[in-house]
Amino acid sequence: MGRIIFYEDRNFMGRSYECMSDCANMISYLNRCHSCRVESGCFMVYDQSNYMGNQYFMRRGEYADYMSMWGWSGCIRSCRIIPMHRGSYKMRIYERENFGGQMYELMDDCDNMMDRYHMSDCMSCQVMDGHWLMYEQPHYRGRMMYLRPGEYRNFTNMGMSGMRWMSMRRIMDMQDDVPEARRVQELHEHGHEWDEVDEHEAHHGFLVLNVH
Repeated sequence: MGRIIFYEDRNFMGRSYECMSDCANMISYLNRCHSCRVESGCFMVYDQSNYMGNQYFMRRGEYADYMSMWGWSGCIRSCRIIPMHRGSYKMRIYERENFGGQMYELMDDCDNMMDRYHMSDCMSCQVMDGHWLMYEQPHYRGRMMYLRPGEYRNFTNMGMSGMRWMSMRRIMDMQDDVPEARRVQELHEHGHEWDEVDEHEAHHGFLVLNVH
């Protein structure tokens, strides 16, 4: 069971709201949200209601000033819990929209789609098993989007126009992980640019775009 606590002010101050499921409209509980603490599970948080707008992947840890960490100008407005998947993972990626062009099937992470499959672009996919994150750049960097089981016929029609997807990673069971959000906060406080963060830390420190 996942649990996340949202706070009105930075550094976990002010009124709070505890959430253990999807929440389509945070404004019903808090007028604003400037910090949060993920006590268990994984979540996607969004800067618009109804799971729209920019989103960010969050796992267990403390986010004392996430707006500065992520470069957001708006507060969290909705959140979605990501179910932990313990079975197999499988997805099919396609070079063209509507499942056209080259097709490849993945059952594990791919840090560089161009190197592995020689695909110049990925414009649609089918997720059969598990939950995934797809990244704009190789080695799990740049903006990303959350993919749960289903069919995604055209990324362009989903607000992804002009973006290319170059790597993808399974969302694994992270309940035993140490709180690594603190490390991201430390990097931010010491003035490190996100491009200087190593591959493992990059998984926690990049902007995500919504797939509704």
